[in-house]
Amino acid sequence: MHPLIQIVDQYLIMGYRLTGHAGVDFAIGTFVLAVICLLLGEVTVSLAFRFTRSHRGKKTAEAEKYQNLSVDALKAGDKEAYEAANTLAKDAFGHTFFQQVALSSAFLWPALFALAWMQHRFLEVEFPIPGTNWSLGFIGIFIIIYVAAYILLKQMKRRLPFSLLHHGHSAKMKHEMVN
Repeated sequence: MHPLIQIVDQYLIMGYRLTGHAGVDFAIGTFVLAVICLLLGEVTVSLAFRFTRSHRGKKTAEAEKYQNLSVDALKAGDKEAYEAANTLAKDAFGHTFFQQVALSSAFLWPALFALAWMQHRFLEVEFPIPGTNWSLGFIGIFIIIYVAAYILLKQMKRRLPFSLLHHGHSAKMKHEMVN
């Protein structure tokens, strides 16, 4: 086991030893782990957006500038200028799109580390699916609980007047991701 995972292990495993019932403890521990991952992901995305704000703004402005130039050239009937400006606009939009994807992936890195830890602890654990011959391993259960925790935290975030999960720029982030 990696030394970092060994250090974290002693704290994470506590959530899996609360009641003495294996199934209940697994659900509680995995829920707590999912919430930790979601909170770390939120903090990471918030920091990444904050540190790249000026660069993203420049690239977004560049994309809009070239888009406007291409529209103006099209209105003026200058096909050559339109194509040149449109190519530059597409390049700038592509850059901003993939930058948004990269920033969004910052949300998921904690889940990958959690799964690495869980592999050391729960690799052989299987949960039978009632009424079938199939079962889910720790990854399937983690994903289900992670999604449920995400939905729950999203609902809680909307109801709280202030929390760590509220970004001062979340509306701006949503606007940038849509546009």
